[in-house]
Parts: sequence; C-alpha cells; structure tokens
Amino acid sequence: MFSKKNILIALLSVVSLSSVNAQNDPKAKSILDDLSAKTKAYTSIKAEFSFTTEKKDKTKETQNGKIQTKGNKYKLEIPGHEIYCDGKTVWDYIKEANEVQVKDMETGGEDAMNPSTIFTMYEKGYKYKFDGEDATTQTISLFPENPDKKKFHTVKLYIDKTKKQISGVKMMMKDGSSQTYTIKSFTANAAIPDTDFTFNAKAHPGISVEDLR
Repeated sequence: MFSKKNILIALLSVVSLSSVNAQNDPKAKSILDDLSAKTKAYTSIKAEFSFTTEKKDKTKETQNGKIQTKGNKYKLEIPGHEIYCDGKTVWDYIKEANEVQVKDMETGGEDAMNPSTIFTMYEKGYKYKFDGEDATTQTISLFPENPDKKKFHTVKLYIDKTKKQISGVKMMMKDGSSQTYTIKSFTANAAIPDTDFTFNAKAHPGISVEDLR
C-alpha cells in the first residue's frame, strides 16, 4: 500500500529540494547547492511521475501520478486521491467515496506536508554522500542523523547532470522494501492560477464533506 506521506516527502523533495545542511561530502554539497539554486528560482513546477513499491519478496507495484507546486501551494494526484493545498488548508478528495477531508495545514497530519516543510526536512538532520555518476546522472545518498525517527534508512537522489534537476528518488525502508519515484515529465515556470490549489466541492454533486479542523 502506498503511503500518501511518503509520496509527498519524495515528490516535494523532487520539485523543491533545498540545500542540505549536513556533513561529510563537499562534492555532494556542491551538487545540491547548484540544484537548490536552480529549483528555488522556479515560480512554479508541474511534473508527472511513476512510483514503484518493491516488497521484501521482490514483488512490485507501479502507479502514476501528477504534482504541481507554486510557492507553498500544491496539488497532488495519485490513484484514488486528489490532494489540494492553498498554503493554509488541505483537502483530500477520495474519489471512490466522493468524500473530501478538510484539514488545517498546520495540524501535523500526514497530508500537512508542503514545500517549506521539505526545505526544513533536508536542511536539518541529514548527512549526505556522493555515490557516483555516469554520462547523464549523478547519485547522492542522504542518511537521517536520527534514524530511529524514520521509517527509511536511506534516500537516494538521482540528478540529471545537464538539466540540474532530480530525475528520481528512491526511499530505502527499514523493513527491506523500497519506494522509487521516477519523473516522467517536468515543466517549470508554467502559469498556474491559484484556484488550481483549492478544492471545488460544487463540482462534485452529492459529495460528503468531513471537516477535521
């Protein structure tokens, strides 16, 4: 089963990774600083992705999704869910049930992730290491300094050398499974209206609204 929290962590790191305040590898730091400078200059980002879970028994499941961000606003589309955030409120629309759950972004629930929290996540509490590169891709591993508080032990970032963009993220879980996110398309600085980050209940006749605020 896919975790919405893990998907948000991985994908928002793809589209809004900040510089990492960790230690041990100056080459990795230089790459991440360049990546951060470029991504922070974007006014908005749209991306399509695939995400694959591989269990300990090596069985795999792959699905597709979309994400768009603008400042601290985002919209995430994954199978069965559309998650909207206007910077203050989070709406999780559950398609099959025609139900929307409404939360304050600050409540700390699993959907309270946003680009600014991802900046904080990567700026504090991680060490990093440059793993290597080939003709097109550089690989960096991130390790939490307090692993007891995480379900994963390593996050691998795959960075397109020419575009200076993340092309994939692999989260290696403590239970022996892994979750891999691959960017299929990436568009920066698109004109996205703010209304795209607000859920419109009127467009869904008969919808059930569960206000958790």
